[in-house]
Amino acid sequence: MEKRALFSNKLLPYLLIFPQLAITLIFFYWPASQAVWQSFLLEDAFGLSSEFVGFENYRLLFQQPEYYRAMVTTAVFSSAVAILSLSCALLLASQADKNLKAGHAIKTLLIWPYAVAPAIAGVLWIFMFHPTLGTLARPIKGAGVDWNPMLNANHAMLLLILSATWKQISYNFLFFLAGLQAIPKSVIEAAAIDGSGPIRRFWTIIFPLLSPTTFFLIVVNIVYVFFDTFGIIDAVTGGGPAGRTTTLVYKVYADGRLGGDLGGSAAQSVILMIIVIALTAVQFRFVERKVQY
Repeated sequence: MEKRALFSNKLLPYLLIFPQLAITLIFFYWPASQAVWQSFLLEDAFGLSSEFVGFENYRLLFQQPEYYRAMVTTAVFSSAVAILSLSCALLLASQADKNLKAGHAIKTLLIWPYAVAPAIAGVLWIFMFHPTLGTLARPIKGAGVDWNPMLNANHAMLLLILSATWKQISYNFLFFLAGLQAIPKSVIEAAAIDGSGPIRRFWTIIFPLLSPTTFFLIVVNIVYVFFDTFGIIDAVTGGGPAGRTTTLVYKVYADGRLGGDLGGSAAQSVILMIIVIALTAVQFRFVERKVQY
């Protein structure tokens, strides 16, 4: 007979979930509601006076060519980082799942980079690829490449993509490895006995069984590239050169904190929040259909 836990005190379940609800309300819903309200206000740089202007901030925002350029930059940056980090992590996890010598040490070393803060990760990469001081920039220049991410927008974007990808690979690797270890080895062995090669086994058996993990990581990586890469962008390029690596989240900071346009910055944050919610909803609506639980 199935046993069920019964609470004699009817308030106890609500008390148990109250801390999580309080954290969500205080640190998410309250700031989000404040951003929505501030997007309808015209405020001075110090926030001492404000005037209700309705949708004026949104109207002015969509008249800026720089905002559309930031949208394109965000689309390119987010797509490249998500695809590269997921692909590299899946490749590393599939290799680490094999019986390797010093396998535990290798797995630990692959997970460690996730503990590095985004800003620190950005500083590490700019130290390696700085056009004059970088340890890896010198061999690149020695090969005849005029490497300069400080002035060349393509080089700056490539450096950002590499650093953001490196930071996220460890997180994806951890979940892919856990998903691979949860797959019954008997299923893979049966396919091998039937004559399926390693590549066919991966695409017909292993990868479909990893679809729940892959779907979860796609959602997480979209949120990561839209929000958590701010520290990397600020440390590596600061949105430059000439704003060519300014993403939507960095433009919120640049216009609000540096430019003093609090109302316009709030409007940008609201639009960014809507974009992320819409992308997540689309993934749950269409991508989840192909997930095999």
